[in-house]
Amino acid sequence: MKRLLCVCLMVTLFAAVCLAGYVSRVENNALVPYAYGEDAPDEEDEGDPVPMDDYPEEFADGDLEEETVEARDLTSGDSGDDVAELQARLQEMNYYDGELTGSYGARTKQAVSDFQDDFELDVTGDADAQTQAMLYAAMYRPLRYGSYGSDVEKLQTRLMALGFYRERISGNYLESTVEAVSAFQEKNRLDVTGNADIGTQEVLFSGKAVNRDDVSVPTATPAPASFLVDENAPAASVDTENVAFTKKLKNGSTGAVVKQLQTRLTELGYYTGPVSGNFLGKTTKAVKTLQTQNGIKADGVVDETTWNLIFNDNYLVGPSDTPKPTATPEPVPFAITIDVNNQVTTVYGRDANGEYTVIVRQMLCSTGTVKNPSPTGEFVLSGRHAQWCKFPQYGSYARYWTKINSSIAFHSVIYNSVSNTDMKTSSYEKLGRRASHGCIRLTVADAKWIFDNVGKGTVVTIRDDMPADPELRDSLKLAPLDYKKQVPKTTPQPTAEPEYRSNAQPPLPLKQLKKNASSEQVYWLQRKLTDLGYYQGKCSGTYLDGTVKAVKAFEKANGLYQDGVADVKMQELLYADVLNPGSQTPVPNTK
Repeated sequence: MKRLLCVCLMVTLFAAVCLAGYVSRVENNALVPYAYGEDAPDEEDEGDPVPMDDYPEEFADGDLEEETVEARDLTSGDSGDDVAELQARLQEMNYYDGELTGSYGARTKQAVSDFQDDFELDVTGDADAQTQAMLYAAMYRPLRYGSYGSDVEKLQTRLMALGFYRERISGNYLESTVEAVSAFQEKNRLDVTGNADIGTQEVLFSGKAVNRDDVSVPTATPAPASFLVDENAPAASVDTENVAFTKKLKNGSTGAVVKQLQTRLTELGYYTGPVSGNFLGKTTKAVKTLQTQNGIKADGVVDETTWNLIFNDNYLVGPSDTPKPTATPEPVPFAITIDVNNQVTTVYGRDANGEYTVIVRQMLCSTGTVKNPSPTGEFVLSGRHAQWCKFPQYGSYARYWTKINSSIAFHSVIYNSVSNTDMKTSSYEKLGRRASHGCIRLTVADAKWIFDNVGKGTVVTIRDDMPADPELRDSLKLAPLDYKKQVPKTTPQPTAEPEYRSNAQPPLPLKQLKKNASSEQVYWLQRKLTDLGYYQGKCSGTYLDGTVKAVKAFEKANGLYQDGVADVKMQELLYADVLNPGSQTPVPNTK
């Protein structure tokens, strides 16, 4: 199995862009020029970027010079760049959580063994050619009860967008995720197991996934038998019936499957370039034209929906035919509110009524300074994003850029160079405070979540009129930074919120609660005060100034001494309706 190591033309382009000092971005794993973005300068952080155009015509598809090497089998004791690459891929697939050492040790061997077990290979712990081929071609790993990681987060996010999941996006595959997957499988006519196997994930992330509320249920596309593509197979005409989808193709993809795609697009009259196996400008343009003609999202990416349209749809519209009407788009799954006063970004999902009320994710951020504030109002995302952006005036960079408008964007904390290990650590430490030149800075993980999950049409609201919520800020406090690795230190998984019911008794016996306490009793206190209209903050289980203020309001309304301390007498009155059925807890006077 041969893997592409170097595409000389792309390297040459990258060098030219760097020498020009222009803004660059890495998109879909290929370097392309980038025209927007700004941020910072708190003092020397960043500056305004310089616009650039897209690829010139001469960099369209063609026969590129390639340098290839034969991959070696890897086993315990081996070392080198290929081992580091293996570790990086295992990490990307959530099998490996160690450092990228380039040395094949016990943790790497265990990660390979786990991968082999999941993909029904001989479990040896050695990364032979077959294991590496499947590892580098696989789109998903099987997920089940007990799985955890970013792919579980992505699964939960997609299930929420389709209406099957209503809990917190935790990254932990527990009972609520099993129930959501089972409901999705039943609705989409898949085997109901509660396990997110590869076939289930392919349907889930395709354009054919059926929402919980949809009436019609198409027959699910069967999972492909193999994830492997024979890179040495010659390009040839293909049987247009039941050509299995194997992997997503996009700008920068290479290999025999790209040749297969280009051959088919040529047959259909959409493509006139060389059948080179290189997915670049002309191929992207052909795919976009085909998608537009056939009424689907024209993004130039060949996902399962586009692949089946190209190879398996007898009613595909040709380039000279009357275009199909554009399909009714799915509702945008998320809306985002940026709270300038609390320096918090909140992502909302849709509830059963289609309203954006379900909190999916909350994150500390840095908005613009008082001198250079982030603009307030509503903005609609265009879907434009990039893996890196540059601020040439100060020679600084940021990761996972998602455009908000022509001058601001979501992006990560600041880097001194295009290197994951060259973070400007002060920008991490300033999260939760105004520090940018208008953009919305986030941790790398949070910026990546926005980059991966939030797309075109999402409404972003920037507000500077929201009340202070110290409990919310405290619940989102950042983990200390590991300065050597330049990633946040691992912290324990937060305790799940206690189950609260308004008609149930609170945890007994009642005891005095006051500022800085953290407990289940505090959580119940906050929830009860929320139900009664005294508290509008985050129910975090930690008693801070927001809770003190709510307790004082309750005490004032009920003729108690206003000290902000929830003593036993105050709580007996607060919970009177459940502690003494038939009585009624006083509600605030709104007159």
